[in-house]
Amino acid sequence: MRGHHLAVYNFGLHLDDYESPRVEGFRLREPLNFEAASRAEGYVGRSGYAGEPGPESWGEKVYPRFIDGSGFEDAPSSLSLWTGLEALMAFTYSGVHADALKNARNWNRRQAWPALALWWVKEGARPVWADGAERLEYLADNGPTPRAFTFKAPYCPDGNPITVDRDRVKALAGRNAGGQEDLLAVVKALKA
Repeated sequence: MRGHHLAVYNFGLHLDDYESPRVEGFRLREPLNFEAASRAEGYVGRSGYAGEPGPESWGEKVYPRFIDGSGFEDAPSSLSLWTGLEALMAFTYSGVHADALKNARNWNRRQAWPALALWWVKEGARPVWADGAERLEYLADNGPTPRAFTFKAPYCPDGNPITVDRDRVKALAGRNAGGQEDLLAVVKALKA
């Protein structure tokens, strides 16, 4: 949407510690997913993680209340910006990331909260981790609204509901596929 970027925050809990063999499939795919995102049409940028190589962190990492009582101090989460809904959907549900979603049940706990929260920010603005955690909690408590929504119930920056252009998603996914062939070959060699 002209003048805006789509922010996305996701959060989950692994079955075991990040370095555990049970989570190895996730751990091995994570850098491939970040690389695939950076090559995807419509990708604007993502927050890195404090103290780790890569992009700078967009503020102090904050988690939603769903981490409480989990036994974890850290959890898989990401925060990124995209040019629009269709661009994010094309990345999410095709290629390298689609493979990760297909195998997510092998690494992640079943969750009672939404997997992600979407919201619009003014172009040039950058959300911080606390924004993502707050939006995810809001979505869990209130359902989709213009403040925090999902792919199934999306909104425009002006607050009106919108319909996803599925043909545009398919076209973007097709264009992205050409830039992910080398990454997909690596993913196919990995065990789940």
